[in-house]
Amino acid sequence: MEPIIIYNNQNEVPVLLNELQSSSNAFMQANTMEVPLKEIENNHIIPVFVKDNEPAISQVDFIETLCDTVKEVYQGEIILNPNIRVSHPIKGRIPNARNKPANELQEWEKTLYYERMMFVVEIPSITETIDGNKISLTVGGVKAYNMDNLYNKKGPQEHFKFFVGFQNKVCTNLCVSSDGYVGDLKINSLHALKHAIRDGLYSYNPIEHVRSLDRLSQYQLNEQQFANLLGRARMYNYLPQPEKEHIAPLLYGDQQLNVVCKDYYKDASFCKEDDGNINLWKVYNLFTGSNKSTYIDKFLDRSVNALDFAEHLRTTLDNGKPSWFLS
Repeated sequence: MEPIIIYNNQNEVPVLLNELQSSSNAFMQANTMEVPLKEIENNHIIPVFVKDNEPAISQVDFIETLCDTVKEVYQGEIILNPNIRVSHPIKGRIPNARNKPANELQEWEKTLYYERMMFVVEIPSITETIDGNKISLTVGGVKAYNMDNLYNKKGPQEHFKFFVGFQNKVCTNLCVSSDGYVGDLKINSLHALKHAIRDGLYSYNPIEHVRSLDRLSQYQLNEQQFANLLGRARMYNYLPQPEKEHIAPLLYGDQQLNVVCKDYYKDASFCKEDDGNINLWKVYNLFTGSNKSTYIDKFLDRSVNALDFAEHLRTTLDNGKPSWFLS
């Protein structure tokens, strides 16, 4: 197989197509760890439905089904191998080792699977540039077994999350829009899963998504507006529910907002200008960057919310209408 050229930190690197791997840089951190697909496939057990011992649709099934569907929809594009992160390990042991102390267990006597898994698949041949940042098309999903009712017979719908969007190559932040995100995908067969993923890919509008991202770079907040934004964002989570109903939703908590504030001064790519001004593309990336400290089960919801919130700020600045967050 002929090598192709890919770009890594602006250096040309020839690699074989079948060796290409989605960026190993963490697209999220929190309490997750990166694992290769082969480890999940060969070493992790598959949860079953308790009452009939039938297997759930496994994380490997989900990843392989999505990858196969992406190859069908984006024929001729460069599609990298998945980058997978897992959390919440569920440990066990084989019956013959039931009486052994934990520190005496042999590796072959242990069982393991991870309750929650998220993965991304990059398509680096589909790229755009926004405010000097290269972004590439990315597809992925979440499988969290804690969302399924495994204490029954197989048959009830199983839960998945699926998204298609862009990844900022300078920082691996994920840019996900609401039309490229299915947050509650319920299916009960691999055939139905493949069909749902295909529908999601075909209904996604990457051109409009890129346009909405690019528009953000044309609008600025001054230092006072940014300070008001952060202060109001901290207050938002403590507002009475009736008041929240009239305000643009924000799903970020104090931990993420602390990161946003710190990076406003220190982030090499997205910090403020010398006069304190910062454009909305950078603000958006401060939020998506802080989202890396989010657990798997909330990561995608906050990713989508970051763009919706940035669009709310853009519309406010564009129309001159008041926003609670900037007042």
